[in-house]
Amino acid sequence: MTHTPREIATTVALGLPAVLGAGVFAGFAPAAALAGWWSLPALALSAAAALCCAYSTAGQSRALPDAAGGYGYVRAQLGVLPARVTASAHLLGRCAMAAAIAAMFGAYVVPGQPVLGALALVVATVLLGAAGFRFTTGVSVAVSLLVLGVLALVVAASFSIAPVPSAGETGTAQELIGVAGVLFVAFTGFERVTAPLRGERPHPVAALRVAIPVLIGLSFAVCLAVGAAVLRQLGSVRLALSPAPLRDTLVAADASVLVPLVQIAAAVAGVAALHFVLGSAHRTLTGLTEDGELPARLGPIARTVLVVAATAAAVVVLPPATALGVAACSTLFYYAFTNASARVLLQNDRTWPMRTACLGLGLSVLLAMSTPVPALLVSLAGLGAGTGLISLTASLRRRRAASPPRTPPARTPGRS
Repeated sequence: MTHTPREIATTVALGLPAVLGAGVFAGFAPAAALAGWWSLPALALSAAAALCCAYSTAGQSRALPDAAGGYGYVRAQLGVLPARVTASAHLLGRCAMAAAIAAMFGAYVVPGQPVLGALALVVATVLLGAAGFRFTTGVSVAVSLLVLGVLALVVAASFSIAPVPSAGETGTAQELIGVAGVLFVAFTGFERVTAPLRGERPHPVAALRVAIPVLIGLSFAVCLAVGAAVLRQLGSVRLALSPAPLRDTLVAADASVLVPLVQIAAAVAGVAALHFVLGSAHRTLTGLTEDGELPARLGPIARTVLVVAATAAAVVVLPPATALGVAACSTLFYYAFTNASARVLLQNDRTWPMRTACLGLGLSVLLAMSTPVPALLVSLAGLGAGTGLISLTASLRRRRAASPPRTPPARTPGRS
């Protein structure tokens, strides 16, 4: 099958709004605290892992189009228990990512009340989706052009004026792999095109073969340019302390007049990325419910409320940097299982190269285990609790289904 430049451009445009979220707007602050300028080469490792994961999800989505994302792929290829761990990792990662996106919005748009701003974004995005709004190709193109245009202005402003001398540098090369794990969040969102939701038209394999590396490559170039700009203008020490690096970069570059544009871009990017993240979590909950792992009465509205409540709790409890770390670590564990599942599938279906699944599996585990210790501990605890809760719920449902129905006692003749 052949592909056309139009199909490739459409596919990339649909994926960009889901990718350009908290990672590019806020991810370089915790990265600079760990590794300073070494954050830039770490991006290449993050991009390589994301490319492998994207190929794995694309191959499985084609083979299992009705599956509930990575949870469904793992259940079909590896079994029930790995699927429960995968679902737990995905839900924890999605909720933490949603909290990080919302926190980014609060820091940029409502700096006086960032938590309230974050909670308002979550509610507004859910209501927008409930009203039937969808990120069509036209809307996605408009969002992508707006965000990319503003990011280009930030980069140009940063390099147009000499920075103030930095008060020293922070971070070491020893943290490069850990930072690569944290910055993996700058590329998640590719499942918007590699694993479409039910009812959405799947993209042709021939188009995806080109669109996936273009999407990841473009995201890498944008993050590299933005990362170099904020590090140059702020220095790693000031950047590590900044809740809104792009805004502070413009202020330092004497371009405060552009700050409202950055706020608009942060708001638009936040809604677009959060819309995808919440929808992705909802799909996994739907799959768990359909497979009998969660109560059948957990309908669409209840699933939405559950995701929103978990996201709101993460916004309140987790600092933004920790939320980004948990999102990265949990999502990498999720992709470790997804790549393992893809490796099994690709032994019989060679549409996508199996080596990418093997490399993706190794990189996912390596980057996940190298994330900052607080994020790793929270992720492991969340995986254990989530897997145990899903297993317990499924066990209780099976027991109820196996127990015979109770019959009322027979009435004794002559007694009322």
